[in-house]
Amino acid sequence: MAAEGLGPVIGPAVVLMGAAVIAVPLFRRLGLGSVLGYFAAGAMVGPSVLGLFTDPDTILHFAELGVVMFLFVIGLELRPQKLWALRGQIFGLGLAQVSLAIALLTLAGVAVFALPPITAFIAGAGFVLSSTAVIMSTLQERGQIASHEGQKSVSILLFEDLLIVPLLAVVAFLSPVGQGDGGLVDVALALAGLVALLVAGHWLLDPFFALLARARAREVLSAGALLVVLGSALLMETVGLSMAMGAFLAGVMLSGSSYRHQIESDIEPFKGLLMGLFFLAVGMSLDLAVVAAEWPLLLAMLVVYVLVKAVAIYATARAFGGVNLVALRRTVMFAQGGEFAFVLYTAALAGGVIDARENAIFSTVVILSMAITPLILIVADRFLRDPGTELDGVEAADGLRGQVLVIGFGRFGQIALQMLLARGAQVSVIENNPDRIREAARFGFKVYFGDGTRLDILHASGAAQAQVILICVDDRSAVSTIAELVRHEFPNAAVLARSYDRGHSMELIRAGVDFEIRETVESALLMGAEGLRRLGWDEAAVTEALDDIRRRDVQRLTEQVQGDFMSGRDKMLTTPVPEPLARTQLLKKPDS
Repeated sequence: MAAEGLGPVIGPAVVLMGAAVIAVPLFRRLGLGSVLGYFAAGAMVGPSVLGLFTDPDTILHFAELGVVMFLFVIGLELRPQKLWALRGQIFGLGLAQVSLAIALLTLAGVAVFALPPITAFIAGAGFVLSSTAVIMSTLQERGQIASHEGQKSVSILLFEDLLIVPLLAVVAFLSPVGQGDGGLVDVALALAGLVALLVAGHWLLDPFFALLARARAREVLSAGALLVVLGSALLMETVGLSMAMGAFLAGVMLSGSSYRHQIESDIEPFKGLLMGLFFLAVGMSLDLAVVAAEWPLLLAMLVVYVLVKAVAIYATARAFGGVNLVALRRTVMFAQGGEFAFVLYTAALAGGVIDARENAIFSTVVILSMAITPLILIVADRFLRDPGTELDGVEAADGLRGQVLVIGFGRFGQIALQMLLARGAQVSVIENNPDRIREAARFGFKVYFGDGTRLDILHASGAAQAQVILICVDDRSAVSTIAELVRHEFPNAAVLARSYDRGHSMELIRAGVDFEIRETVESALLMGAEGLRRLGWDEAAVTEALDDIRRRDVQRLTEQVQGDFMSGRDKMLTTPVPEPLARTQLLKKPDS
C-alpha cells in the first residue's frame, strides 16, 4: 500500500530522469553542452509542448537547492582570508558593473520600448542579475574557478547575490499596496542574519563536525553536512538574502576544516542531481504561448538587453584594467539574465509594481538569454582565442601514433617522459601551452599542441591506438575530466594519472584509472628517508621504514576508497615521540 502511494512521486521523477538521460548525452555529443540539453529536455516535457508537467514553478523552487549546494561546494574552495582579499573586487568591480548595467538597461527600456521609468528599472535590474548556475557551471567545467579571472567572476556574482536585498527593498518602497514601510527593517534584519551566520560558522561548525565524526557513521556526517547547507540557506532566505549566499558562506567557514574533503564528497551527488533538475525546471518555465504571441517584442528585447548589458560589462572590465580579450570573454559569460530575476519579478508582481503580462515577458526574456548562453560560449570559444595560443611555429596534434600518449609536458610530465625514452618507448606528447612547446623544442623535444580534455584532440593524438596514456597535467579538474573521458572512450589503454592530493587520488581510483600517484608523495618520502640517514640509521633500516610507510599508505587509501575520507586512520603514525615513528623492531638504533 505504501509503495502504491509513491506512484504520483515516482512517475514524474522517472519522466524527468528519462528526459535528462536522453537529451544531455545527445547535446554533449553535438558539442552544445549539458546545460542546453537540460533546457531542451525541460521545455519538451513542460506545459508548452508535451504537457507532462503543468506547474514548473514548484519544481523550480525545489531545484534551486541545486544552486544552493553548488555555491556551498564553491565556498569550500575559498578560505575566509582569500574571500576577504576579494572585497575590493566584490564592492569595486561588482558595484561598478552592476550600477552601469542597471542605468543603461533602464534607459534602453524607456527609450527603445517606451516602458514607464519604474517598469524599465525593474526589468533592467532583474536582467542585471546574471545566472550563478550557468556561470559557475561553465567555470567549473573549464577548471577556471581558481584562476585570477575566475575569482573576479565569483566576486561579481557575490555582489549580485547581495544586491537582491536592496532591490527587494526598493520594490517594497515602490509598491502601491502599502509595503514600503519595512525597507530599513528588512536591511537591518538581513545584516543581523549575516552576522549570526558568520559567528556560528566561525565558532560552532568545526566542533559540530568533530562531534559527528566520533559516531564513525558516514550517514551521520552526511546528514550533518546537509543540515549545515540547508540551515544556512534557510536562515539567509528568512532574513531576505538569497539561499545561495547562505550556503556559500557556510562553505567558506568550513573551508579550513579537516572534514572539508569528506563533506564535499557527501554533498557532490546531491549538488549534481539538483543542478540538473534546476536547468530542467527553467526549461519547463518557458511559456511558448507567450513566445508565439509576443515574439517580435521578445526578440527585440532579448537582443537589446543582451547588447546593452554587454556594453556595460565590457566598459567596466576595460576601466578596471582588463585587456580586450579578457573583457570580451567576461562580457560573453555575463551577458545573460539569471535565476534571481524571477525572485525580483515575482516580488514586483505581488506588489503591483508590474502587471502579469510584463512579468511573463521579462521572465521569458531571461529564460531565453540563459538558453542561448551555451551557444554563445561555443561561438566565443572559437573566435576569442588568446594571442598567446597562436600556433606560430607549433604543430597541432593530428594523426599521431605511439605506444604511449603523454598529456601535459610540465615539470611532472618531463620527468615521467625520461623513463619512457630511456628504454626506447614510442611516445607522443601533447601540451596546451604553446610557450612550453617552443621551450621544449629548444632542448630537442617534439611536443604537439592539443587540449587533452577534448575528445577530438585525443583521437587526433592517437589515444585509440595507445597502450598506455599518462595524464600529467597540473590542473586537478582537467586530470579528472581527461581520466573519465579516456576510461569511457578508450577502455583498452592503461590510464596512469597524476593526482593533486589524497582526496583526488580517491576520486581517480573510483573513476577506474589503472594507476595514480600524488605529485608530492614520493619526493616527501625520500626527504624523510634522507632525514633518517642524516640521523645515522643504516640503509637497511631506512629501506624497511620506507616500505612500511608505503604499505600503510596503500592500505589506508584502499580503505578510504571503499569507505570514506576518515577510514583507515589506524594506519597512520600520528603520535610524535622521541623515538622514530616506526616500530623499534623495524629500525636498528644507530651506534652512538
